[in-house]
Amino acid sequence: MTRPAPRPSMLDQLYALSSAEDLFAFLDLPFDQAVLNRARLHVMKRMGQYLDETDLDQLDDDGVRAAARDALQKAHADFENSTPRAQKALKIYTQPRGNVVPMEGLRLSVK
Repeated sequence: MTRPAPRPSMLDQLYALSSAEDLFAFLDLPFDQAVLNRARLHVMKRMGQYLDETDLDQLDDDGVRAAARDALQKAHADFENSTPRAQKALKIYTQPRGNVVPMEGLRLSVK
């Protein structure tokens, strides 16, 4: 008799998904398509940042699913009423821009 193949872990199932919409559907979460159209990469990046705060190795599959669900829900909420630039989810928004001097660093000098 042949044994059935073991079911992939929750992390393996999450990694196998190919789109943000698939991730929301898999985790049974509603989402605003306009938010994903505007900030898809940022939502996914923020979800990853939230998951980095959790030790997933210490959780069983149900715990991983709950953590992923919570992280995705929070990440989506971050961009519902905000912009990617305001949220600074990507490194490009936190790096100094070339040799630009910020205006707040300037002082008026009177001679």
